[in-house]
Amino acid sequence: MASKEMSFLAHLEELRWHMVRSFSAVFIVAIVIFANLTFVFENVLFAHLKPDFATYTFFCEVFGAIGVDSDFCTISFKQTLQALNPTQQLMTAIWSSLILGFILAFPYVLWEFWRFIAPGLTTKERKKSRGFIFISSLLFFLGILFSYYVIIPMSVYFFYNFQIAETVVNNFKLDAYISLVTNTLLGIGVFFELPVLIFFLSKIGLVTPQFLRTYRKHALVVVMLLSAIITPPDVASQIIVSVPIMILYEISIHISKLVTKKQESHYVTKSPRV
Repeated sequence: MASKEMSFLAHLEELRWHMVRSFSAVFIVAIVIFANLTFVFENVLFAHLKPDFATYTFFCEVFGAIGVDSDFCTISFKQTLQALNPTQQLMTAIWSSLILGFILAFPYVLWEFWRFIAPGLTTKERKKSRGFIFISSLLFFLGILFSYYVIIPMSVYFFYNFQIAETVVNNFKLDAYISLVTNTLLGIGVFFELPVLIFFLSKIGLVTPQFLRTYRKHALVVVMLLSAIITPPDVASQIIVSVPIMILYEISIHISKLVTKKQESHYVTKSPRV
């Protein structure tokens, strides 16, 4: 293959151009977002501060249908966000644009990554991995949607209404609130790539289905701890967050099992017969 004939420096040069194109795509999307700051902040990043946000309305209707009074029906966010230094709004706008730019450009970044590693694969491996970009992007955006409509509204609702005493008022800083939203979006989006990660780890033999099954209980404890950190301290919220993550874990076990079986069958067919 031509890729095998390339020198180490040539590979670095090739990687550099893939990274340049990836960063360029992120910057272009970020510029478009920055040019529409008011719309993006009012309708996307600040959407969870509106009482009629879809998640609050949904929970209000659900609890109402079963005859349970819920604070989601009377939710309000009276506190305003504060910018405490002259550059805070500008820097928050820039970083938010870059993070959202990366999120929206994620499929293209994956495609550039794929273009870099694809020449080193065999024709058979490339055919089997055609769905890599689609599956990875799908999982990533499922994580984005899950965090946007489940984790973030629950977290915002809890932190805005948590009060240790009447003398303490919640007046959050702009950058702290935006960091909560953007970091949660990006973190959960990446976390939803777990099945893809397990696939590659199983391919190279670092992870086996037996290993994942053995540490299933440990994984459950870790997930519950993470859920307790990122959600309000009630059992219902923790279950809502934990269930999809554990489903991803079970899917990862199944993926690892399939990869391991294929590799074992390949070794059996390739082994010399006596």
